[in-house]
Amino acid sequence: MKNLMRSSLLVAVVLTAAILGGCSSGKQVSRIDVGEQIDLSGRWNDTDSRQVSATLIGQAMATPWLEDFLAENGRKPYLIIGDILNKTPEHIAVQTFMGDLERQFINGGRVKIVASVDEREQVRSERADQQEFSSAETMKQWGREKGADFMMLGEINLVTDREGGEAVKYYQVDCYLVDLQDNTKVWAGFEKIKKYISNDKYRG
Repeated sequence: MKNLMRSSLLVAVVLTAAILGGCSSGKQVSRIDVGEQIDLSGRWNDTDSRQVSATLIGQAMATPWLEDFLAENGRKPYLIIGDILNKTPEHIAVQTFMGDLERQFINGGRVKIVASVDEREQVRSERADQQEFSSAETMKQWGREKGADFMMLGEINLVTDREGGEAVKYYQVDCYLVDLQDNTKVWAGFEKIKKYISNDKYRG
């Protein structure tokens, strides 16, 4: 009797799994190369972030301000990434874009990047903890942080032209470097992205 009940239960479980499997949406998930360019919605995406950051940092490194600073000070400048404002109606992961800008600067090796406000708070908390719990040989001292010489600021704007099932999106990203000593702008650059989006279901 027990064997019969177990068999019936097993059959019920198998049938339930088969029914649920047959009712599934058929969604499939595939892993792809992170560098592959895919545009599904036509909105700002990871490809835009990487390409724009690379272009802007390339522009910034090719202008005279850097060589002027090196000649006058005999060292690499310290930079900090300030606010990059999203002035579009879309959600844009601005922190990701700022991270891309930082990586381009750091990997280029010609400037040094200062930690952000939030990052500095974490570091200072750790440094304060070391004053009490770390050995004198490894404890880090106060008052030795590097002050930034320049701050990068910028904004992302969008103009959309739409008719029926077609749209053209024009993004413009403007960035500039400000000398923190005297508030002068030592560099200004921009990059544009234009996308054409069509929806076949609207076409007759």
